[in-house]
Amino acid sequence: MAGLLQALVGVSEKAADIARLCRREQPLFQLLVAEKTGPDRNRRFLQDFKTLADVLIQEVIKHDLGKEFPELQGHIHGEESNEFRSPEGEMVTVRVCATPGDTAALLLAVLAPEREAAELLADAVHRDVALADTALAGVELSIPLQDLAIWIDPIDSTNEYIRGSEDVGPVDGIAPAGLCSALVLIGAYNRHTGCPVLGVINEPFFRRDSETRRYGHHGQHRGSRDPTDTCTGGPHPRRWQGRYHWGVAYGDTRLSSLSPPGPSLVPRVVLSRAEAPAVQAALKRLCGGRLLFAAGAGYKLLCVILGLADIYVLSEGSTFAWDACAPHAILRALGGGIVALAGALQARRAGGTRTPPELVYNRPIDGADGAERWANCGGLVAYVDPQHLEAVLATLDTVPGL
Repeated sequence: MAGLLQALVGVSEKAADIARLCRREQPLFQLLVAEKTGPDRNRRFLQDFKTLADVLIQEVIKHDLGKEFPELQGHIHGEESNEFRSPEGEMVTVRVCATPGDTAALLLAVLAPEREAAELLADAVHRDVALADTALAGVELSIPLQDLAIWIDPIDSTNEYIRGSEDVGPVDGIAPAGLCSALVLIGAYNRHTGCPVLGVINEPFFRRDSETRRYGHHGQHRGSRDPTDTCTGGPHPRRWQGRYHWGVAYGDTRLSSLSPPGPSLVPRVVLSRAEAPAVQAALKRLCGGRLLFAAGAGYKLLCVILGLADIYVLSEGSTFAWDACAPHAILRALGGGIVALAGALQARRAGGTRTPPELVYNRPIDGADGAERWANCGGLVAYVDPQHLEAVLATLDTVPGL
């Protein structure tokens, strides 16, 4: 299991490299966007995109983990279909081939005529990642691999990845939007109980290198060009530095790369700006008149993990298993969790005194199609401090319609 944890971190680093490469190379950025349709479309957004970066990262993670841990083959799940439409309209099945040359040839079917871009991507796919993390190397765990399955969100907050500004400043330590909210999420769960046991969150765009950030600003929309931007081959490449976080919660074992955040007297709640007005109004009263806002479910969950917020509330079923599995494992490692909001309120109204039910990751929704099979129906509440969870549930219990 310790080897799996190190492998998850390693593939998250490779994924982050690919995400940065696709954002950096303007031909990739312009060509590799396809609109989701049908049951794979997230109904919350008018336009929901998948990128080749999404698909390729997912397939790289599946390939590398399945090769190293055969027990996991067939149990590594992701958000994206690996079908991608080429410029000529043909469907291409994206996968990792035996050699960089073969992978480049397959990617060229999508990228043609951008041969150099296909070769750059293929090299990144086949490059070995070396981790220099002594703390991670010293972790010893024993969890049967045959009990585990994996959820991957290759690039959470895809809209911000595609269109998000690189220069959004934080408000109370939290970026309200922008490229920094695009994350790689990899979570392992017990395939029998659905309980999350291991999570890795990678921030590919944590910060820009101090030597390059002063140069040209990447356009926020496809097709924009800046003569000093590396995406257009300019002389001053913009380099991004990433970072990762991990957590393990299995049996009595609680391990994490992070320490539990310190308590705060008044809970700080982070929300989507699209959250229901009644929910916002109730929580604003609880929080002393101030709410925090951010983009991306994974990023809002990360804000709770890092102690930038105490609670993340979402009253709708617009997140999915791949959004929550990795952060949930880290939150459990820190003493918290993610409860199903509707179930928690129902139990509370029935007079239940036990810990509210938490999300699980092995139960598709009967009768649903496509991505909706794995939606977190009824919303969620993420927390570290159980007292904050109780205060929020007591407040939301008064909101009509919840």
